[in-house]
Amino acid sequence: MTAEPQLTGCALGRHMTVEFYDCEAGILADTGRMEEVFLAAAKRSGATVIASYFHDFEPQGVSGVVIISESHFAVHAWPEHDYAAVDLFTCGDKVDFYVAIDELKTGMGSAQWCISSMMHRGIVGNNGVERIVPATGNSNSRFAMSWKERFDVGPARGISAAIDIYECRELGEEAIAAFVTALVGNSGFSGGEKIFFSEAKPGWISFESPFRFGRVTGNFDRESRTMLLHIFANDFFEPRLAAEFSVRELGGRYYRMMPHVRQ
Repeated sequence: MTAEPQLTGCALGRHMTVEFYDCEAGILADTGRMEEVFLAAAKRSGATVIASYFHDFEPQGVSGVVIISESHFAVHAWPEHDYAAVDLFTCGDKVDFYVAIDELKTGMGSAQWCISSMMHRGIVGNNGVERIVPATGNSNSRFAMSWKERFDVGPARGISAAIDIYECRELGEEAIAAFVTALVGNSGFSGGEKIFFSEAKPGWISFESPFRFGRVTGNFDRESRTMLLHIFANDFFEPRLAAEFSVRELGGRYYRMMPHVRQ
């Protein structure tokens, strides 16, 4: 006969972290929409909502928190990577995390999600709160926190970034040429003055511009006002700064990007 496990303490809260991938970038970039999604998730999961605050960053990105009587739901979203990091924290077991996850998945248009951690916080035993630090990794785990670090660790032959900018202002060849020259200079390179245009298909402006150590290529869809940009350089440039510069210069509403250290 198997003995029942002995309960040696009481947890003050449950903490679940959830990774939402392949979300709809337009939703992640919309502060009002994100707040609506998280309020609906909190209410439908059985939580009692007290207040909420969501903040939009420039040029994009949303952080927000829904305060509930049981604790909080929180999020930070990266539209450029179609990704949202979510924290669900509650006291007691009234709130159904899985109902909340299903609502968030649907609301953010996530095609894939996973629970990255589930912890019991504040274990209270006979001698008060136990001094237990949850395990988050091991000494062999190492993740670069910047593209510069990734590039320098190398050996890197170059770095590239595909950057898609949505809902730009109307652009013609003259405006695109001025933008490319400014982008190359802002990225720390020289050149970019020579630009070659073509029409890949009706309604599109395609272009290519070599500069010292690399080149910029792109396609601008005039109908949807979407710029599909690709930058390659043998020397380092900061992909996020290039993306943020581009969205500002082109008057875009939000962007997505995919950097890649070439080895």
